[in-house]
Amino acid sequence: MASSTTTNLPGLTLLSQGKVRDVYATSSPNRLLFVATDRISAYDVILKNGIPDKGKLLTQLSLFWFKRLGHIIPNHFVTTDIDEMPGEVRKYKDQLDGRAMLVEKASVVPLEAIVRGYLSGSAWNEYKKSGTVHGIPLPAGLVESQKFPEPIFTPSTKAEQGAHDENISPEQAAKLIGAELYEQISTAALQLYKTAADYAQTRGVILADTKFEFGLITLPSGEKQLILIDELLTPDSSRYWSLSSYAPGGPQSSFDKQYVRDWLVAQGFRKGLESGPEGHEGEGWVIEGKVVEGTRTRYAEAVDLLTK
Repeated sequence: MASSTTTNLPGLTLLSQGKVRDVYATSSPNRLLFVATDRISAYDVILKNGIPDKGKLLTQLSLFWFKRLGHIIPNHFVTTDIDEMPGEVRKYKDQLDGRAMLVEKASVVPLEAIVRGYLSGSAWNEYKKSGTVHGIPLPAGLVESQKFPEPIFTPSTKAEQGAHDENISPEQAAKLIGAELYEQISTAALQLYKTAADYAQTRGVILADTKFEFGLITLPSGEKQLILIDELLTPDSSRYWSLSSYAPGGPQSSFDKQYVRDWLVAQGFRKGLESGPEGHEGEGWVIEGKVVEGTRTRYAEAVDLLTK
């Protein structure tokens, strides 16, 4: 099965190309076209081959969550129906169907809004060294994958393409974007996480942590409104674990890209080898076939468990 890692839309202006999404301008000045490709990244490295249907799975799950959580905060979603999009987009229906969203244009807030319900990933690494997570002191004696008494908001910087996001403290984040906006974002992010995690649990899935992105739009009154943007609660932006096999004290069985991260590290990846394996720098990293299929299976299972 082939993967779709690039887009080709002559006549449309490509505004940005992220790790997964290509963003295009449209003839509607307040609308953007978000196209989810099958690219996959790990440790901020875009791997050379993609995961078949990954973009469609991400779009399907984002749409599910945008609709389910729309009562908490407005979001940028307009439609996934290509026939409802501007004419210059509709002619590429075969290429875009299932993987494209028309969204409201927003000014991006330069902050990754991460909420953690469990001690894992970079948070676990920091805790082992200093007993803190994003500079927040935590009780001694916690183990990997342990559930926190209450979810915690742990922001990071939003780095440019190719650079690494940097974990920062809540105080640093408030200074970066302003205390009032920080309060709005942290409150919304925690509510979104708690609502989603409660629902996921009823489907046999633990939402261990996730990353939200926010933007600002200008209302007709001239007032700025905070909205939710980008993808939402996908296996790319979240850690999803199996509830039935959950056991604190180590890594968990997951439905996300941790599988790819673990494979990459096992192949010898480390900081400084972003461009390819040692001795083959510049050639990039190619995912083995069984890892491609295993990743696709995990993503599809997450979508099925949460939406069906």
